[in-house]
Amino acid sequence: MIRISLLLITFTFFSCGSNADKGKEDATENTSEVKLTDEQLLDVVQKQTFKYFWDYAEPNSGLARERFHPDGNYPENDAHIVTTGGSGFGLMAIVSGMSRGYVTKEEGVKRLDKIADFLAKADRFHGAWSHWIDGNTGKVKPFGTKDNGGDLVETSFLISGMITVREYLKTGNEKEKAVAAKYDALWKGVEWKWFTNNKDVLYWHWSPNYEWQMNFALEGYNECLITYIMAASSPTHAIDAKAYHDGWARSGGIVSAKTKYGIPLILKHNGAEEFGGPLFWAHYSYVGLDPNQLSDKYANYFDLNKNQVEIDYKYCIENPKKYKYYGADYWGLTASYSRNPDGSVGYDAHMPSNDKGVISPTAAIGSIVYMPKESIAVMRNLYENHKAETWGEAGFYDAVSLENNWTAKRYLAIDQGPEVVMIENYRSGLLWKLFMNAPEVKEGLKKLGFKSGKYGI
Repeated sequence: MIRISLLLITFTFFSCGSNADKGKEDATENTSEVKLTDEQLLDVVQKQTFKYFWDYAEPNSGLARERFHPDGNYPENDAHIVTTGGSGFGLMAIVSGMSRGYVTKEEGVKRLDKIADFLAKADRFHGAWSHWIDGNTGKVKPFGTKDNGGDLVETSFLISGMITVREYLKTGNEKEKAVAAKYDALWKGVEWKWFTNNKDVLYWHWSPNYEWQMNFALEGYNECLITYIMAASSPTHAIDAKAYHDGWARSGGIVSAKTKYGIPLILKHNGAEEFGGPLFWAHYSYVGLDPNQLSDKYANYFDLNKNQVEIDYKYCIENPKKYKYYGADYWGLTASYSRNPDGSVGYDAHMPSNDKGVISPTAAIGSIVYMPKESIAVMRNLYENHKAETWGEAGFYDAVSLENNWTAKRYLAIDQGPEVVMIENYRSGLLWKLFMNAPEVKEGLKKLGFKSGKYGI
């Protein structure tokens, strides 16, 4: 089942004044004719994209804004709406930024401390945060009429970032240890088991007004694997392994025997069993969860994700709809801004079975850990040949259709985050190492039957 809620996003926010001017200056750097090496290109993309979570963060909370529109065209007063899941990616991005020297460790710790204090006071629902939060007040901003309470999936993305921060800071100086302790306390407050509603499956939403009426059981396969791993890893409110095997894995029904282009899909992608789903399914759960050498009785998770990416790549090479420019250096379908038939900006979950001729840079860039050569080819093509159309204050814009000479000159936290994090994991493996070596994560993985030769599980 494709994440229907993602298709409901309709609002915007304003830019950051002087920071926007600074970003425009940065966006014009590296314009010389000297060709960047792959490593230089990766650093340029990572550093510029990091700005989304640093220069353009919501100022009061320090968290990631849901979206950033550099043109300042915001039809509603939503400048301070932050996203829970995107902020989880943002926490990892800040760790990456500190490690790379994009900001000092002192600056990073100060920002992380501010974020922890804000989240401690924000609305929570049996420990879970809402999908959207008002960055001024900490109050829930409803994502939909009945989606006005706890969002367990978004919370799990946030928690994976919290654990990464804790592991990075826990052996530091007294201030760093104090901030690490704040994140440790926050994640232990999530009542994962309560979100089973006394059944053998986790549920995505709970509302104080509508309770379980959203009725969205988390059954695989899609982007939600990390939710079960976090729920099994909790030292305070852990789920039973039965919820994972009977709920998420559908008592074994999650396994697929299908192939595409001769490549096994391995697991049944909800609503996309022929080609696999949008590529964010190979990104969101795996920003901290290292798929290398990771397996359980249902899948080898590196093979699963690499195969999904390769199928998407081969589909774009085949290009059955004959879109201009599709090819080895211009590919990648995932959920992002999209081009409506009238040329206006919309939102869609792009994938081979829903191809609108729109390429999302995050699709290929976030897949660098699976197909690095092919990912870098897209980055290089866009940066060297289409920079004027595709590159801005916070890295590559969210979506592009060269076919229609169209770019959505906007950014989304959930798309910029995987770019920073997966580039870091490709370059150093830092975020994977921090998350995977957390003691609770190792225990949770063991509990669910996962094995990892890389981490001794």
